[in-house]
Amino acid sequence: MRLTKLGHACWRLEKDGSTLVIDPGAFSGEGLLDGANAVLITHEHFDHVDTDLLRAASPDLEIWTCQAVADQLGEIPAKIQVVRNGDTFTTAGFGVKVIGEWHALNHPDIPVVQNVGFLVDEEVFYPGDALTSPGVEVPTLLVPTNAPWLKLKETVEYLREVRPARAYSTHDGLVNEFGQKLIDGWLGGEADKQKADIRRIPVGESVDLA
Repeated sequence: MRLTKLGHACWRLEKDGSTLVIDPGAFSGEGLLDGANAVLITHEHFDHVDTDLLRAASPDLEIWTCQAVADQLGEIPAKIQVVRNGDTFTTAGFGVKVIGEWHALNHPDIPVVQNVGFLVDEEVFYPGDALTSPGVEVPTLLVPTNAPWLKLKETVEYLREVRPARAYSTHDGLVNEFGQKLIDGWLGGEADKQKADIRRIPVGESVDLA
């Protein structure tokens, strides 16, 4: 299985000729749905879901997401499936388990929205905008490293709780080159401590997972 960072919080998974895209949002660049057979969307924020992009997508595309996103998309050609915590399903040849219910708290005056994480093929866990405990072994974690709702110590504590063999930075599209160097340093230190592959993958680059 090949994992590719498309931008900010968007990722592509490819295996056996099928392509799964996670959180194709407005901050993640162009061509996010190129070749996609299915899409997973964690929550309704525009940096994770580009409604115009999905409205223009093929009617054969499968979209799996929470109720709040489905309501936002309305009637679109693509096939929308609503999922919630604990659900399991197969799409485009990938087995998926839904883990989590709520977005992390952003601001005391802003209501918390729905947020579902996805464990794909029991290999890759993407929590969305939350630090949800997966409750199972996670070989590959897509770990948020920058957000209004996030502190560095929380990222580190999450990595130490989950203890993945591999962890790659996500939700990092708002940082400039100096911020990227800071993230690289923090993750590099944790990689040394945990003896694991923990790092930031530059946009457009891929890793092959066993």
